[in-house]
Amino acid sequence: RNQGELLTETRTREKLQRPKLYKVSFHNDDYTTMEFVVSILKTIFGKDEQTATELMLQVHNNGFCVAGIYPFEIAETKVAQVNGYAQQHQHPLLCTIEEA
Repeated sequence: RNQGELLTETRTREKLQRPKLYKVSFHNDDYTTMEFVVSILKTIFGKDEQTATELMLQVHNNGFCVAGIYPFEIAETKVAQVNGYAQQHQHPLLCTIEEA
């Protein structure tokens, strides 16, 4: 009989690191229409009309805006979708990705 004996168990926990996040930005140009930028922000980024309009005005007034912040794979997909859609519609809209 081992009365009073304390058994302890050591558990190691793996610390899950959050994935790095990336900013998806739109850059101003002299040709892409404001309406086109708003439509992309609504369709590809799921923004409502007001938010999309505010972001478009940031691009227009400040030269760029951050459309969203995502894990790399999602950010990369959104950039590809925007750039593909813009090319398809003959707009030179530039959409880039950078670490947040």
